[in-house]
Order: sequence, then structure tokens, then C-alpha cells
Amino acid sequence: MKSIRSYNLSLSVFVFVTFMLSMVQLKVETPMLLLERFIVGGGWFEIALVALFGAILAFKMQDPKQSGKWRRISWSIFSVWFFTQLLLGILIDDTFLLTGKLHLPVPAMIISGPIYRGEKSIMTLLFLSTIVLTGPAWCSQLCYFGAIDNLMAKGKTSRKKINYKNPVKNILLLSIIVVTIALRFFNVSPLNATIVGGVLGLVGLAIIAFYSRKQNRMVHCSVFCPIGTVVNYLKFINPFRMYIDSNCDSCLACTSNCKYDALTISDIQNRKTGHGCTFCGDCISSCKTNSIKYKFFGFSSNNARNLYLFLTISLYSIFLAMGRI
Repeated sequence: MKSIRSYNLSLSVFVFVTFMLSMVQLKVETPMLLLERFIVGGGWFEIALVALFGAILAFKMQDPKQSGKWRRISWSIFSVWFFTQLLLGILIDDTFLLTGKLHLPVPAMIISGPIYRGEKSIMTLLFLSTIVLTGPAWCSQLCYFGAIDNLMAKGKTSRKKINYKNPVKNILLLSIIVVTIALRFFNVSPLNATIVGGVLGLVGLAIIAFYSRKQNRMVHCSVFCPIGTVVNYLKFINPFRMYIDSNCDSCLACTSNCKYDALTISDIQNRKTGHGCTFCGDCISSCKTNSIKYKFFGFSSNNARNLYLFLTISLYSIFLAMGRI
């Protein structure tokens, strides 16, 4: 039987998501919830539905053996819903778009969009808020492109490390920033700038289709995506950590479950996850000695994990209701 603690986590997610979305429903003049835009009072039904789904997800993910499975399912749902709303906004009615304005759904645009336009972006603010609250959870549960990369990278991952990863990531991030500044400086038209962004998105999809699928690891997210690079550096402002305790017998079973190149042989020998770790927790289900754990100040590892699940699932649920472009 499930413990009372399992239900407490689900109830906490349900109450918190309901409260946060209710504040959005009551305080924001322009309807932010999709159903409210079409049916007066429909936002309340959407709040109840999303909060219930978040509670179910929390219940399922609290079991370490099921956590990875349900994380992937929920992430796929998020990506499908995101792109479905995008298509509905383009083909049917721009009411489906969060701001009523179309923005290119390429992760790099979260960085380059505000630089090119010289103004703040709601997606950039939402992205930065996830880092403050949950560290690298954007790269394991909230990125619409990442879910595609995750699906294509299914299967056992090779233990061979991508040695060129960090230099390539840093060069790509710097290049995108420099190119964006140049586009703005030379007054390149929005149409042409959008074409440049579109080409970048197509290159990313090609990497997912050919390299992530071949290597059974998330090459796009681990090497190519500039947002992933930003997350890897900024995630340390968040106090959550993952570590490997002294009970580890170096069986290396966890390495085949890590899609982010963050559990190599050297990482395990050093008793800490690698730089690219997104705290997804998939590795925990394969650890026979229960040595891979979450850490948050003076909390026990179990309570630290539950707190992380509460924050990530709540944030996911809120984004599911509002995460449109």
C-alpha cells in the first residue's frame, strides 16, 4: 500500500497548482488560461483538470522505479500540447497563442530573441524562473525540443564519453550571441532574422534525428543546444544537488540510463554526477545500492527528492496550462 506521505505529495501539488493558477485567473486582466479565452468561467475547469493531472503525476513519480517512465510520458505530453497549440494558432485562430503574437519555437530564441528585439521576453522570464526554483529541470521536463530529443535517444546509452562536448557547447553559445548582436547592429529585417533562427532549429532537429537516435543519448541537448549550456552554468544558483554516496559499488548500471552524458565511469569514480546532469533522476531506478541521491541543505535525501518533485511537477503543471508562445 502507498504511504500517507505519497498522498501528501500529491495533495500538496494539487493545492499549490490550484492556488497559483487561481491567482492568474483572478488577477490577470487578459485571460491567460486557454479555456477562459473561449468560455467564460472555463479557466476554472482547466485549473481543476491541470491540478488533478499534476497530483496524479506526483503520485506516480514518487516511486523511483516509475519516476523515469512518468517523467518521459509527461514531458512528451507537454511537447505535443505545446506544438499542437502552435499549429492551432497558425492555422485556425491566434487566440491559441499566449501573447497573440507568433514567436519562433526554437530554444535558442529564448536567448537571441530579446537580444535582437532589445526587449524582455515572457519565455525568457519563465525560463530563468525555472533555474532559480528547480535548477536544470528545464532540460529534463519543460523544454519542448528536449522531449523530442528524449524520444529519439531511447535505448541503452553507451558508456563512452563525448570528449569534445564542452568546447563545442561554449563555442556554439558564443556564436549565437555574436550573430544575434550582428543581426541587430546591421538592422537585418525580422523576416531574415527569423529565417536564420529557423535554419538553426532545422539543424537541431537534424542532430536529433541522426545523432541522438544513433548514439542513444541526447546529443542535441548535451552538445548543440545553447539553452542547455546556459542551464549547465546557471543551475548552481539553485541549492539542489545530486551526489553518489559511499555505498556505490561502481557496477556502472546507472550509466546506461543517463541520456545527458553525466554519469561516465570517471563521474562514478569521483562520486558525483557530471556537469551535464539535469537532476532528472532516471539513474536512481537502476541503482541497486540506492547510492544516487538528491541533496538540499540539511534535508534527508528522501525529503530532498520529494521537495524537488513538488517543485518540478508544480512548475510543469503551471507551464502546461500557460506555456504557449
